[in-house]
Amino acid sequence: MHLILIVTALVAACYLRIKWSIPQGNWASRWQRSLLLFLFPPLLLLATAIAVVFMGTQGEMVRFWDGWFSYLLAVTFLIIATILWIKLATDGYVFLKQIRTFPQKKIAGINVRIINTPAFFSAIIGFWKTEFTLSTGLLKNLDSAHLQAVIAHEKAHYYYRDTFWFFWLGWLRKITVWLPNTQALWEELLTLRELRADAKAAAGVDGLLLAEALLLVASYPHRNFDVDCVVGAVGSQNRLGERIEALLAEPELVLKVNKWFFAWLILTLLPLLTVPFHS
Repeated sequence: MHLILIVTALVAACYLRIKWSIPQGNWASRWQRSLLLFLFPPLLLLATAIAVVFMGTQGEMVRFWDGWFSYLLAVTFLIIATILWIKLATDGYVFLKQIRTFPQKKIAGINVRIINTPAFFSAIIGFWKTEFTLSTGLLKNLDSAHLQAVIAHEKAHYYYRDTFWFFWLGWLRKITVWLPNTQALWEELLTLRELRADAKAAAGVDGLLLAEALLLVASYPHRNFDVDCVVGAVGSQNRLGERIEALLAEPELVLKVNKWFFAWLILTLLPLLTVPFHS
């Protein structure tokens, strides 16, 4: 039964990822579908691995293959997942600790860490308790109105706790990078994250100002930080045009929660239900 569980989970995970294609529409209509197809495979694989470990090595249906081999596969997957989580958490903590050595300045009513660099950089950094950061280059080149728009965007990321949730999503991406369409789905979620923050910010500032600020920030060559507890204002430049168009159109903030979203996620726990029936 152990090997059957593992193979079934792998086939289901690959099938769902292969079936994915970039949906059309605004961020609200795309968000839950993309998030579900991103979450379901790794959560199913994790639940399956945990179930096999709990059932131990006493498989009898396919002899050795259903015992030690399946058990070692599950243990190896969980160990790799744990190591990747520790690495991501450590990298994020070290980066956050470094950021907290920079001086603070109160801008638009919030404490902001100032990074001494000519690059155009703004972000929130951390896990749950985050740090707002701006570069001296940005402070010198943006006027007050555009700076307010950038900060409103970062406040939107803070409102949605994007650094916290995308740290976990980034971990799931790392452990299933070998699945089909993982990178494409990840980039879609990053874009939707920025569209959501743009829409939230545009509810409080002029969307045109925010669009102009994004173009100004994107015009300066900058590096992308490969740390999942960092969320910047520009995000992926590949889809910057999509964000500008969304800001110039009517922004949509309301996200209608689909009850089936949580129902499908609960299905990822099905492998754990086989544990009590194992003998």
